[in-house]
Amino acid sequence: MPLFEIAIMQRPTKKEAEDGVEEKLVFGPKFVVSADKESAGLRCLLQEKPEGLDLSRSQVLIRPFA
Repeated sequence: MPLFEIAIMQRPTKKEAEDGVEEKLVFGPKFVVSADKESAGLRCLLQEKPEGLDLSRSQVLIRPFA
């Protein structure tokens, strides 16, 4: 099975953005072995979801490791 690299970036709220807060890395990068890109992201979130993660402001970045 292929190896994937996963990271999660969290975007600031509108108010935070006005105050100059930028995106920040809240998880990873982490390596996951999985059949495909989608299941790699799901597996990672189910196993190690960071505390207080707001998925509506988050961007899950997944890329094959090769």
